[in-house]
Amino acid sequence: MSSSYLVALGSNQRHHSHGFPRDVVRVAMEELAALGKVTARSRVIATDPLGPARRCFANAALVLESEYDPPSLLKGLKQIERTFGRRQGRRWGDRVLDLDIVLWSGGVFAEPLLTIPHPEFRSRDFVLKPANEIAPAWRDPVTGLSVRQLCARV
Repeated sequence: MSSSYLVALGSNQRHHSHGFPRDVVRVAMEELAALGKVTARSRVIATDPLGPARRCFANAALVLESEYDPPSLLKGLKQIERTFGRRQGRRWGDRVLDLDIVLWSGGVFAEPLLTIPHPEFRSRDFVLKPANEIAPAWRDPVTGLSVRQLCARV
């Protein structure tokens, strides 16, 4: 049974073969097709650093149709991050690639390593702006608000 996922992508470090963060995000969007069918992609936008990160980010979102359940998809996303050179480090630090499951067609999911909806997405314009381009009618199963409504509040 296939599920739909809204996935957020971000980068603020250059990659040795993919180039600048904007290019890293674009290549990562292609790589995500290994986990299912990409049915929608936002533009890549530039955003200010968050927390201890020092460099500006490139951010985007996509909708992925996948046979994977949420924990399996998370494993796949983490594997893609590692192939791009992502290393575990401090929260919100500089990174080559960050991939997050924001929303899932199955509603709410909660395990120690994964919470859907993403706990902080409602206050992050760098997630909501790209998401609003491709999935404005998707609803947050916790608040009942659409991505469009959440984006208007940020």
